[in-house]
Amino acid sequence: MFISNAYAAPAAAGSDLMSFLPMIVIFVLFYFMLIRPQMKQAKQQKAMIDALKAGDEVATSGGIIGKVTKVSESFVSIEIAANTVVNVQKHTVQTLLPPGTIKAI
Repeated sequence: MFISNAYAAPAAAGSDLMSFLPMIVIFVLFYFMLIRPQMKQAKQQKAMIDALKAGDEVATSGGIIGKVTKVSESFVSIEIAANTVVNVQKHTVQTLLPPGTIKAI
């Protein structure tokens, strides 16, 4: 016939490890470049939220800036203006601002 039969080459020794090597390298890179920094940032955010106390100036994820007046187990009371207090969930507190930031605004 015009077309000859094609036969597979014998398997090379160690090819199983070499085929998984790119996957292993990608996982290691993902761990060090994405997963580990994200875990570190989450740990810092949790420590900041646990350390909140009355008098701290904070910014929430919704953009509210104010002074913490009361901290409970799940909620934080934030004074955003004179005699205006808003209750928000603790996890919405995004940033702890340096003291005096509100006066500078």
